Amino acid sequence: MAKKIQITETALRDAHQSLIATRMTTEDMLPILDKLDKIGYYSLECWGGATYDSCLRFLNEDPWERLRTIKDHCPNTKLQMLFRGQNMLGYRHYADDCVEYLVERSVANGIDIIRIFDALNDIKNLKTAIKAAKNQNGKAEAQVAISYTTGPVFTDEYYVEYAKRIADAGADSICIKDMAALLTPARTVSLVKAVKKAVPELPIQLHTHYTSGLASMCLLKGVEAGADRIDTAISPLALGTSHAPTESMVAALQGTEFDSGLDIKALAEIRAYFMTLRDKYIKSGLLDPSMLATDAKALIYQVPGGMLSNLLSQLKQAGKEDQLTEVLEEVPRVRKDAGYPPLVTPTSQIVGTQAVFNVITGERYKMCTNEFKGLVAGEYGTTPIPVDPKFQKKIIGDKKVVKGRPADSLAPELEKLRGEIAEWIEQPEDVLSYAQFPKVALDFFEKRRNAKVGINGEKLDAKNKVHPV
Repeated sequence: MAKKIQITETALRDAHQSLIATRMTTEDMLPILDKLDKIGYYSLECWGGATYDSCLRFLNEDPWERLRTIKDHCPNTKLQMLFRGQNMLGYRHYADDCVEYLVERSVANGIDIIRIFDALNDIKNLKTAIKAAKNQNGKAEAQVAISYTTGPVFTDEYYVEYAKRIADAGADSICIKDMAALLTPARTVSLVKAVKKAVPELPIQLHTHYTSGLASMCLLKGVEAGADRIDTAISPLALGTSHAPTESMVAALQGTEFDSGLDIKALAEIRAYFMTLRDKYIKSGLLDPSMLATDAKALIYQVPGGMLSNLLSQLKQAGKEDQLTEVLEEVPRVRKDAGYPPLVTPTSQIVGTQAVFNVITGERYKMCTNEFKGLVAGEYGTTPIPVDPKFQKKIIGDKKVVKGRPADSLAPELEKLRGEIAEWIEQPEDVLSYAQFPKVALDFFEKRRNAKVGINGEKLDAKNKVHPV
């Protein structure tokens, strides 16, 4: 049976998150949006993940305005976002009313597909977001992602059981999300077949990165094994820590029973524009050409590309960059101690930072971050393998261990948060910016207000509320 494979383009989110730390501006996107809309992609992944934080923190952009702009220019293509379950787009667990409101406002502003995942593959942390997506009157597809990793417990049977729980929770589709490029072609075949057999009613999407050099092979084998959709990146923003090139995968499937139906000539126009951006990013230093190289060490250390650059940055700040190999060797040991969490935001940062501390202090767990203590204490959810009680006691002492769903202990937050920023609210979504990134959002709100009323922020006397006219 011929099956048209659907393609999700990641250039507007994960591709530039992987290669240039999510620094692509809306201005850079604007000239190509209308053409992207005409290609025939299943979806454009363009929001969520680190884009929200990056817009506010580094680009002085309103993430909601970006979403509305993309929707205006791409009315014919589904827009997709990445959503961290109970973590939303931030780094802690948020109350259910915040999660529900973020889903509601995302859909109202143009999102059609919400890819929801949990760093620990803990279904308890996903149910509120799934239910919220399903409550949008059929306007949103609730896609739930399996965070793929390797380790003693992560067999096909483990993933099949998780896929069944995802289906039972009401998901519309499933994504196998290989954020650290750990899939091999053979493992892809067995995993896709197993998940497809377990939940045949749900479309399966395959997401992997090129870090280890295997992504194109994994996608092709995954398609042959039954995957329905694949994630790719237009070639100037592909390879390295990004994804398999869109044009190459379209060409590989062309003329087969899995032909995507996309036009290579039309994609060439998209490529030409993104080549100009790539050249600009390389010249500015945003894109380090070394990020485009293959590194099979990903298969050894299981460190995602974004985490690798973060570890190096932490070591440089401490003047210890020569100890990177030691840190990479320490990461799997810390991960084992912490119950084998998959390494994806926020667990990748938590485990990585602890590995750095273990190496630069010269003594394992001499100094522990609050986040690592929280992970070991169950504050982020149930780890794939229970943490050893003796180790738990060593790290958290008499701190209470969380057994159930962490968000159950959180009181509703929205109204309190709205009250705290009443003077700054210009749109309903502002409360969500403040909820997730309080200090960063307040800085952004102030700059936004200053720009509107003509205040020069550099010459503002905030204490006396005086500024030159």
